[in-house]
Amino acid sequence: MLRQQGSSESKSLDEEEDVDREPVASPEAPWPVKKGGIYLKIYQNSLSIVLMSLFLLSFGFHLYGSLLDHNQQQVLDHKPTESLGEFIGKPKFWFESFQNYQSEFLSIAAIVYLSIYLRQKGSVQSKPVDTPHSENE
Repeated sequence: MLRQQGSSESKSLDEEEDVDREPVASPEAPWPVKKGGIYLKIYQNSLSIVLMSLFLLSFGFHLYGSLLDHNQQQVLDHKPTESLGEFIGKPKFWFESFQNYQSEFLSIAAIVYLSIYLRQKGSVQSKPVDTPHSENE
């Protein structure tokens, strides 16, 4: 959905691309394409589903680990431990979480931005060296 003019990671702003066409069942197609229906619908969005699941899983592990660490520190300080509901509202947890995601988004932004203006000959992630900055490849 989101596109950036000139990014080698972005789709063309002006024309349809091969990834936009409707899938056609053929003998070589993956089984969900041949089966159709709900299987095809899930398969069409499988990358987003898996990435969102991994995000939620990592968020859950981070929450659980932070809660254990926080409660261990509470015990060492002779204070009462906290429940998940209490801990999830703490600024410390959200500060840690946003620090993690801030660094990830910074990395992604740098890659996208730098792919517009910088080149690496022979790399599939780079545009050809002589391609104008404004072109998506």
